[in-house]
Amino acid sequence: MPLTPGTRLGPYQIESAIGAGGMGDVYKATDTRLGRTVAIKMLTGGGHGLRFLQEARAIAALSHPNICVLHDIGPDYLVMEYLEGAPVQGPLPLEEAIRVAVQIVDALDAAHAKGILHRDLKPANIMLTRTGAKVLDFGLAKIVSDDSEADATRTMAGTVLGTAAYMSPEQAQGRPADARSDVFSFGAVLYELLTGTRAFGGGSMLETLSAVVHTDPPASDSPAWDVIKRCLAKQPQQRFQTMAEVRAALQQVGGQRPARRQMGPSIAVLPFANMSRDPEDEYFSDGLAEEIINLLAQLPGLKVIARTSAFAFKGKNEDIRRIAETLGVTTILEGSVRRAGSRLRVMAQLIQASDGAHLWSQRYDREMADIFEVQDEISAAIASALKVKLAPAAERRLPKVGAYEAYLKYRSYQWKFTPEATRRSRECLEQAIAIDPEFALPYVGLADSYLAISSAGGVPSHEAMPRARELASRALEIDSDLPEAHAMLGIVAGHYDYDWVEAGKRFAAARRDQMSPHLRQWHAQFHLLAIGRVVEGVAEHRRVLEEDPLCQTWHYTFGTTLHALGRDEEAIAAMRKSVEIDPDFWLGWLWLAVFLSLRQQHDDALLCAEKAIARAPWSPFAMGITAAALANVGRDADAEPYLAGLRGDAYGGPAGLTTYHVARGDADRAVESAIDAVGQRYTIILITVVRPFESLLRQSAAWPTLLKKMNLAA
Repeated sequence: MPLTPGTRLGPYQIESAIGAGGMGDVYKATDTRLGRTVAIKMLTGGGHGLRFLQEARAIAALSHPNICVLHDIGPDYLVMEYLEGAPVQGPLPLEEAIRVAVQIVDALDAAHAKGILHRDLKPANIMLTRTGAKVLDFGLAKIVSDDSEADATRTMAGTVLGTAAYMSPEQAQGRPADARSDVFSFGAVLYELLTGTRAFGGGSMLETLSAVVHTDPPASDSPAWDVIKRCLAKQPQQRFQTMAEVRAALQQVGGQRPARRQMGPSIAVLPFANMSRDPEDEYFSDGLAEEIINLLAQLPGLKVIARTSAFAFKGKNEDIRRIAETLGVTTILEGSVRRAGSRLRVMAQLIQASDGAHLWSQRYDREMADIFEVQDEISAAIASALKVKLAPAAERRLPKVGAYEAYLKYRSYQWKFTPEATRRSRECLEQAIAIDPEFALPYVGLADSYLAISSAGGVPSHEAMPRARELASRALEIDSDLPEAHAMLGIVAGHYDYDWVEAGKRFAAARRDQMSPHLRQWHAQFHLLAIGRVVEGVAEHRRVLEEDPLCQTWHYTFGTTLHALGRDEEAIAAMRKSVEIDPDFWLGWLWLAVFLSLRQQHDDALLCAEKAIARAPWSPFAMGITAAALANVGRDADAEPYLAGLRGDAYGGPAGLTTYHVARGDADRAVESAIDAVGQRYTIILITVVRPFESLLRQSAAWPTLLKKMNLAA
């Protein structure tokens, strides 16, 4: 008899019926001890007790992010994680289908490694959730035995198990199955993902079984057709023999791209060598290269690699062709700078990457006061050499040389992410403004430094953000069209005032056909992600990474945006890339620790958290994840000092506690802390925690309250 709402099974209270699984009805229920929503699968009918227990043992032996988690077992029921999503359904675009398919393969590979078959793989048993694909219902799973006689007994001497359209020929004929049977079933699922139609069909079960055993599905023009065809070979020995082989084949398909169109003109400007006697002049040679990058980036039709990626090769004796291949460009500009008093000598040469040929070279012997003319002349020469149309030069006020030098020094500290670098960069900006109060860019840089220090918990938002607004407004008084100033005012409007209409107007004013990666990333994260336009945020981030592929910060923000979209595997890969580029990048280690905590990979999460807290002991986020990582491995006493540092009224404490509760999987307390963080106007709480972990936080009844406090619609 079906269970009704309110029925109790031990500590579990039935809420509603969900559907039927392979051997039982499934219900949504509440674990009254933990307040956790679960799915309960009841044994229906007799004669399945042994197999039901076998299902429990099979699932309990597995721990994988793409396999439904088993929480508990009762006398005649299983308690599993409750999933929000829908059964996977085709047709899907190739890239999406391959992504989902690889997750399914990973789940089956993990099961096979434990000697467990699924034997009933079909779209209805694959749930697509915000966190990716989840393989459900191991109700027909069979512990693989080397004892063929026992194996035959378990298959009940020829009884047909599985679902007709997706079972292997050997299953359809009642013969023993092995891992290659799951390979066949996976092939049928993949066919459906890509085409939207079943591989095998018929007017009756008998006709369907006959098609499985004797006929091949209609050919597909999908690039994955060869993979499907081999999975669906009638003879097991002709299929892929393991899921690892299937994964490798899928990844090869996923790596295929349409034939590349002829690459347009593209360039990377390497850091200019400092040939001066004073090593401290390196900031100037670096700054000159960066200014040329910025000028070239304004040329329509020219792909220009941003500073961070181009400068990744600084001090390395790398082959030009390898650099060009890594950055995806056709030409390289390199040069040198020598300063002697007020005199400059700048050497520059443009190199064709394919064969190392010099397309253009020039030497400039000038006075320091002529530095801006040198930059313009180099940019014009490159445009001519690459046959790029040179846009009409915009009217611009040239800053005083001393202010410009101070600004270049600021740029050398901007991306170091340490308290000392932040302090030095602010000093440089203040010096630039003191020398030339009509130089607009330092005001935006100084506003950005207030945003950064507020985001790190160093200065309360109520002090930092009004100052950032004042500085950005002053920059616009000087240059009313300065996009960085408009974007900064958009950040303040959105993340301090929670005025999303004004934020939208400001970001619209900042948009350009040619935008720097930094400005584009601000738009992607502080605007698109913040207001919930996550898919657009991912697309914008991809463009950022095309122009600046070796910037650790962009991979980190890309990872948080992917996580908001429920693409956890890709989010983790992006975060790992950020710390691969820079092993000291504490933000990457921090959020990687949170991601891994939610996947129950607690030992790995703790290692990442330790790296984050060692590099940023002042960060409330780092304190929060370290406390959570310690508590998740049972070291509550070690976690307590970090938690003590977050309690109370100190600025940033609630943000750190929000991170702690997220990593502990406690939605209610995480939302409660997030509301307190919003009360403090903690600058980046929305884009680092609330949006990236929305799938968890929305489980709290207080979720609408949190959104309302930020003036966002539920």
